[in-house]
Amino acid sequence: MTLLIIVIAGFIFMEAANVFALYFFPDSKLANSVGVFNAWEKSKADPEIHNFVNYLVNWVAGTKLIFILLLIVILITADEQILLLTGIALILSIAVFFWRLFPMMRRMDREDQITPNNYSTVLGWMILVMILAMTAGVLQYIFR
Repeated sequence: MTLLIIVIAGFIFMEAANVFALYFFPDSKLANSVGVFNAWEKSKADPEIHNFVNYLVNWVAGTKLIFILLLIVILITADEQILLLTGIALILSIAVFFWRLFPMMRRMDREDQITPNNYSTVLGWMILVMILAMTAGVLQYIFR
């Protein structure tokens, strides 16, 4: 088993934990669920807004589930070239976090809209480590 396969499997596990939390424990502050956003609790005061936010949370969870299942199929059936391209695609798609989501998270963190404080920093480091691990897996796969 190569490092790339291990890292992809780790990504699948991490995302599966997030999907589980989003579907069954959205109030949680664990597994990157939406309980970290203070607006989640505030949305409960307005049923129309909360229904909309809850719909979006479940939409995200469903989309992540699609990608998880596709990654599992790729790990089981793909040849070496497809695994390599999958690793590269994951690096690019995960890195997009720093373009749109991270700036929003930082702003919300600075404006005390996220609990615990500095959650955006922790999440940013976690995602950076995942990108670096995926990059190491891709490089090991190329230069083995």
